[in-house]
Amino acid sequence: MKFGIDRLIADPELRRPLAGRRVALIAHPASVTEDLVHSLDALIAAGVNVTSAFGPQHGLKGDKQDNMVETADETDPRYGIPVFSLYGEVRRPTGKMMSTADVFVFDLQDLGCRIYTFVTTLLYLLEEAARHGKEVWVLDRPNPAGRPIEGTTLLPGWESFVGAGPLPMRHGLTMGEMGAWFIGHFGLDLPYRVIEMEGWRPDSAPGFGWPEGRLWINPSPNAASLNMARAYAGTVMIEGATLSEGRGTTRPLEVLFGAPDIDARAVRAEMERLASHWLAGCALREVWFEPTFHKHAKTLCHGLMIHAEGRFYDHAAFRPWRLQALAFKAIRRLYPDYEIWRDFPYEYVFDKLAIDVINGGPALRAWVDDAGAEPDDLEALAGRDETEWREETRSLLLY
Repeated sequence: MKFGIDRLIADPELRRPLAGRRVALIAHPASVTEDLVHSLDALIAAGVNVTSAFGPQHGLKGDKQDNMVETADETDPRYGIPVFSLYGEVRRPTGKMMSTADVFVFDLQDLGCRIYTFVTTLLYLLEEAARHGKEVWVLDRPNPAGRPIEGTTLLPGWESFVGAGPLPMRHGLTMGEMGAWFIGHFGLDLPYRVIEMEGWRPDSAPGFGWPEGRLWINPSPNAASLNMARAYAGTVMIEGATLSEGRGTTRPLEVLFGAPDIDARAVRAEMERLASHWLAGCALREVWFEPTFHKHAKTLCHGLMIHAEGRFYDHAAFRPWRLQALAFKAIRRLYPDYEIWRDFPYEYVFDKLAIDVINGGPALRAWVDDAGAEPDDLEALAGRDETEWREETRSLLLY
């Protein structure tokens, strides 16, 4: 099984259109070949004229731990080329940045979730490339969450750095496919090419998107496992809650929640009572943890951990967005006055609640807080959006 970078390095014919042209690379720590050579080193060793590099959120090195922690521009000490930050003074490349190359090669490992900001970085790159007459190549990589689609669609007016456009939370596309959707949806005019993967089988066990035998490299500091990647379309919503998502532990964003003042066992029982079928496809394990930093630091928390892995994982049945929504609903039912929603700036949006920014609208929060709302009500909202997205993107699938 070959990723896009592997095919590009192995095949001189694929690289031929880059001859004599200046190339920029957009990359992070997971931008590696099958031999674990970073894409920057591999491209230069293959004779590609790389004249600049770009790092997304968390930086080219992936060293920035939390959200809204910016990275500065720098010069690569080995190659002497500029390394521009797309999560520093700017979020989209400036004209000066775009002037450093003719072809922009995008090689970011994604998690298959709208809120993971690499999706938005791709859109901004495409828009600026169209504006400045540049070409974009995507070196395709697997969507580790696979093809399942889940969540409500982002509403008009709710666009942000974690909401590039009207996508559901779990979009089911690779970055190569997503780029094609952006170009069509936003009417962009630019030369665009995808270096496709070879042998990617998103519906095949045991990886269901992530190929067996390929090492997992963190694309961001808290994306530490395939289990996290599978759960993320649900657990990322805890970033908009006062509950802990496990930051400050060794398994961040793999817990359904954690808090010092909530009985996790009672929450699970209430979840099973409300919609037991939404718990399918994974195992939930009662856990205790004490975050070393972030929410509830140095305080013992009671929670539930998600195991969407091994013999507990059912790819077709696992629906993390619904699972997380159900956990919120159960907590609201058991603790009606609990301050679930975190009121703080989220990805530089200051006038909306973080949970609404994350979901691209207020529907999920409204459902949780409405005492009369039932699981079927949320199912109806999400099911309609999921069906529409599936039909809209069917023709874009490359694998």
